[in-house]
Formats: sequence, structure tokens, C-alpha cells
Amino acid sequence: MEKGVQQQLSEQYRSLKSKTDDRNTPASDLAETYGRMGNLLLAADAFEAAQACYLHAQSLAPGDVRWPYYLGHVYMARADLADAATSFERALALRPDDVAALVWLGGVRLDLGQPELAEPLFAKALSLQPAAVAAMFGLGRAALAKRDFRAAVDRFEQALSADPRATIVHYPLALAYRGLGDTAKAEEHLRQRGSVEVGPPDPLMVQLRGLIQSGVSEENEGIRALDAGDFGKAAEHFRRGIELAPASPSLHHKLGTALSLSGDTRGAAAQFEEAIRLSPGFSQSHYSLGLLLASAGRYRDAADRFSTAVRYEPNYVDARLRLGEMLQRTGRPDAALAQYTRVIEIDPRVAEARFGYATSLAQLGRFEEARRRLAEGAALYPDRREFTDALARLPPAPHGQN
Repeated sequence: MEKGVQQQLSEQYRSLKSKTDDRNTPASDLAETYGRMGNLLLAADAFEAAQACYLHAQSLAPGDVRWPYYLGHVYMARADLADAATSFERALALRPDDVAALVWLGGVRLDLGQPELAEPLFAKALSLQPAAVAAMFGLGRAALAKRDFRAAVDRFEQALSADPRATIVHYPLALAYRGLGDTAKAEEHLRQRGSVEVGPPDPLMVQLRGLIQSGVSEENEGIRALDAGDFGKAAEHFRRGIELAPASPSLHHKLGTALSLSGDTRGAAAQFEEAIRLSPGFSQSHYSLGLLLASAGRYRDAADRFSTAVRYEPNYVDARLRLGEMLQRTGRPDAALAQYTRVIEIDPRVAEARFGYATSLAQLGRFEEARRRLAEGAALYPDRREFTDALARLPPAPHGQN
């Protein structure tokens, strides 16, 4: 661990040991000290040690909702779902209307393959807090697990309407639309799938966020700010993280991303370059520099960066797509074909790769092949107008050919 984290844990451990050594320490005081130690360890992702502390705290203060609640999170982090369910149930026995505990227990029940037990938990959470997006999402997941595709679509759409930034919803929503036979909607949401999670309002877990002063904790806070669209706050967290962990390429890259989104392209480029200096194979920074160069019209330089990104990470789909685009823009459609072919091999669902392949064929004058590929794309993606628009721009087929 970082030295600052080691120091925090050592100080808390000395406090704990002094109280365990003193037989006159009241049980409530000892429970609180064990709990504080557990909180630091949980914040530092030291789950096994945190578990031991919380078990002591829980045995000494069985009426305190915090210790079974935090234990539930420890067990979730360790993928011990049965014990996580038991701990969240114990927390709910002490505080039946805790929305966060209801949502987390519902999620654990889903992961255990028990949608019939999860559904009433999410429903209760939503009745207590009608704006709880996590509860809407949970009800959608439960409906999807029961193959009630219409109810799943309704709940997922409700969640996205309440919080459009929750991009993790798009993938299960695509599955629900596919279950209804609506392939166009399914493809639309597959293209928008992302990793921005949906969590309940969680005051107890929020209390842990500022406990550990480390590069990792600042990075996590910065990511949350990025997801919320607060780029200035995100940059502040990433800068503090760099002060604590100056050799972290990930922190420099994320600071560059926040600066780029704020409009500071020069500052962003400097951070991406620093990430690469620290870790020459950090493909994300090569990719991000490529995007900056492409936006400035420096297509050959951008192609070099995208090429480097895929050299270090061969299955980097976005980098291959952008590399193909740059090769097209610089008059190398034959080389672009190879990039689009590789993307289709990695993920056949990527419409941009099929479109790029067809337009590269057109650039090479291979109009019949391009026409066939565009027609295939239009059939696969009926809601993507670029295929039909490109078809209309191709030279007409020779007489007697379709």
C-alpha cells in the first residue's frame, strides 16, 4: 500500500491494540474501534482483514446496523453471495426501511439466481424512494431474469429516463428488446452500452470514501465526478491523486481526459504524454492523443497513435475503428480494409466497421462489392441511415445488374 495508507492503518491499529489490551474497555467502545479499523481496511480494499474486524464489532454490538451492513459489502467484494445476503438481511432486520440495503440485497438475490426474492425488495425500495434509479434497474433485471421482456423494457426505460447517464442499463435493455423481437431497438441500445453503474443513495458507504488518502481513492472519486459530468471536480481529484501517486499512468490519463472534456486540449495532451512516458505501452493514452490529433486535422499523426494503441492492445476496437478512419482520410483505403476486417472478427455487431469496410471498397473503385456490403449493412441495421445514404451516392450499377 502507499505509505500514507500504511501510516493511517498503523495508527488505527495501535489504538485498537491499546483497547483490546485493556480489559476495562467497554464493549461498545471496543466495537466502535474494531468498526473504525474495519472501515479503513474496507476503504483500502483489504477485504479479508476488514471482515475480521466487522465480525468482532458485530459480536460486541449486535444492535448496530453498520457492522452487518458493511459486512455485506465485504462479502459482495469477495463474491461470497450467500454470506452477503445473510448480512444485508441482518441489517434490514435492524433497519427495515433502509433503501440501500434493500437494493444491495436485491442485487445479491439476482446474482444468486433468485429473481422472485429480489423483486419485492426492489419494489419496497422504490415505494420508499420513488426516484431511486437503482431500484428501477433492479426491477428491470428481475423481470428480465423471469423472461418478462415487456416489464423489463418498461423498467429499464424508466431508469434511463430518470438518469440518462446510467449507460450500464443499455445492455440488458437491448436483451429485453431482443426478447420482444425488436432487433432495431436492440441494436440501438447495444451501441450505447457502457459501464456507468447504477447504485442506490448510500450514506454509510459515502462515509468511507474520504477515509483513505491515496491515489486510488482520489482516482475513484474523480471517476464518479466524470460520470456525473463535473469535469472540473474530476480534474481536482485526479490532481490530488497524482500528488499521492505521481507514477500512476492511469491517473495522468484520467486527468488528461477531464482536461480534454473541459476544453483544455494542450493540458490534456501533456497528461497523455506523461502517462506514456511512465508506461510506454499505455494504449489508452496513445488512443486519446490520436483523438486530439484527429480533431486538429493531423490525420497521419493520429493514425500513428492509433496504430501504436492497437500494437499494444490488439483487440482495442475503438482504436482500430479510428485507425481505419484515418487510413481512409489519408488515401490508404486498402490498409483500412484490414483494420475493419479485424474489428468485425473481434465483434461482428459493430456497425461502424461494416460501414467503414464498404466505404473503403468504394474508395478503391470496387463499387459492386461496396454496394453489396452496404445493402447487407442496411438490412442488419435498418435504423442506421448512413448505409442507405452511401448506397444512394454510389455510381449506378451497370445495366442488367442489381
